[in-house]
Formats: sequence, structure tokens, C-alpha cells
Amino acid sequence: MEPTEDTDHVDLVLAQWARQRPDLDVSPMAVIGRLKRLGRLLDTELRKVFSEYGLDHPSFDVLATLRRSDPPHRLTPAQLMQASMVTSGAVSQRLDRLEAGGLVTRTRSEEDARVVHVALTPSGLALIDQALPAHVANEHRLLGALPPSTRTELAATLRTLLLSLGDAP
Repeated sequence: MEPTEDTDHVDLVLAQWARQRPDLDVSPMAVIGRLKRLGRLLDTELRKVFSEYGLDHPSFDVLATLRRSDPPHRLTPAQLMQASMVTSGAVSQRLDRLEAGGLVTRTRSEEDARVVHVALTPSGLALIDQALPAHVANEHRLLGALPPSTRTELAATLRTLLLSLGDAP
């Protein structure tokens, strides 16, 4: 296959497999290969904006999760893990860094000393309120090649796939 301006890397891989193993239906690679490549490209572009604010993706996600929770923007670490896109192992590490940076506080519950609450500090609230518009603008830029109707359709298709793989709240 000779590359054209409409050819991506996955097209080349699919053409190679068609020549080498014509007996296999490699069509899932058209979707999964593109999702993987897209994930890497998006991650690189998202990191650029996060770094402008001294953040990485998991730290941004923790701050954003706290910010979108009802005032006083406070959750337990378990609630943070469930509501964010951060794994349980990363939550504690991220909280240590965010607390050291003065962006969150951890306090014991007055009702139950075993429960810890994580809350945004005024500095944390100010930072996420600065970073969030830049992040959203970046996401709009990254999806700029897709008209709104295509974005809506793609979001619905991806939701269906995620739910089929057990990614439900």
C-alpha cells in the first residue's frame, strides 16, 4: 500500500497483515490500534497543558474531582478513587504530593477518626480554576477535526464499548 494523505499508520499495518496473513480477519486492529495510538497522542498533548500549571494528569484529575464535588470540595480517599480516573495505588501518592504542595489538606473526621477527608485548599481551588479552562480549550482543539454531531456519535459509541467491558459507575 502506498501512503496517501488519508492513510494513517494503522492502514499500513492492516495492509501488511493482509499480505502476510490473508486468512486472518484483522479488522479489530483498525479500531483498537487507532484507539491505542490516539491515546498516546492525546496524552502527550494533555500533558503539555498540565505541565504549564505544574501538574501531571493524575494530580489534575484529583484536583478536578475535588472541584466538581459539592462544596466544601471534600471527599475521602476511597471516594476520590471511585470518582476519579486515578488508581488506588496512585491516590495516596498523589495526595502526598498535592498536600506537600499546599493544594489539598487531609483531616480526620470528627465523627469517625478512621475516616480521612481530603479537601482543596484555597491555593488548590485557585489552581484548578486556572487550569481547567485551559484543559477544556485544549480538548476542544484536539477534537477540532470532528464536527459536533460526530463528537456526540463517537462519545456514544465509546460509552457502549466501555459499558460492554464493565466500565460502569
